[in-house]
Amino acid sequence: MKEKEFFYELGKIIYQIDGIYETYGRHCHLTSPNLLWILYALNDGREHSQKQICDDWLIPRSTANTIIKELEEKGYLSLHQIKGKRRELNVSLTQSGKEYANQLLEDLYLKEKSVYQKIHNPELTLQTLKELVQNLQIISKQKIERSK
Repeated sequence: MKEKEFFYELGKIIYQIDGIYETYGRHCHLTSPNLLWILYALNDGREHSQKQICDDWLIPRSTANTIIKELEEKGYLSLHQIKGKRRELNVSLTQSGKEYANQLLEDLYLKEKSVYQKIHNPELTLQTLKELVQNLQIISKQKIERSK
């Protein structure tokens, strides 16, 4: 396979994966595809700031704020002030939020696990894809700077 063909196929696959996750979320009656990703991010058992979620998942801050407020009103998550940071909050799932996220994401986790078991070197695969992201960010920033 040639380089251009590889990236063409990779682009299609990435777009298809994104679309399938979005469709899955819609079938779970989620109001936004970003809601799925926020629950996915928070369900890893670690603390995350709202800023970190937005930066990691490229979710607009206003969108994340709206979703987080909705989840907080439903009792699915709680917000905690980060020491030394006036305007930044940690977001974490409550017990009912963990149950909701696990129920919602269970089928995804099972399918992901079956694919993960077929990846020969997961660390190298992630490292390589992260390198692609970094390089794409560089050219994206260059385009933005040139257009100013």
